Amino acid sequence: MASIRRLKKEADYLVSELVVDCLSYVNLYTKADKEQAFKIIQDVLTVRDQVRDMANHPDGKDNPKLVKAHYKATIEKLVKSIEDGYASLEKLTVA
Repeated sequence: MASIRRLKKEADYLVSELVVDCLSYVNLYTKADKEQAFKIIQDVLTVRDQVRDMANHPDGKDNPKLVKAHYKATIEKLVKSIEDGYASLEKLTVA
């Protein structure tokens, strides 16, 4: 990992892309399930806040292995939430 700053910027970028895609879905589909789309947005924004908090407060600052594992878990949580958000959005667009 290059830096905490980069991690937070990547988190913001990924989340913003999902939010834009959800809003595009709501605006483009006439029978869009707005409640579900906004729930996806709300969930991903909550995870973004958690990831930023995790990035700012690593576990075991004295042990480099613990810090590396902490940031790896943080990145995995972000990626999983983005994948889950897109999977939910895909279900909305197919239905």
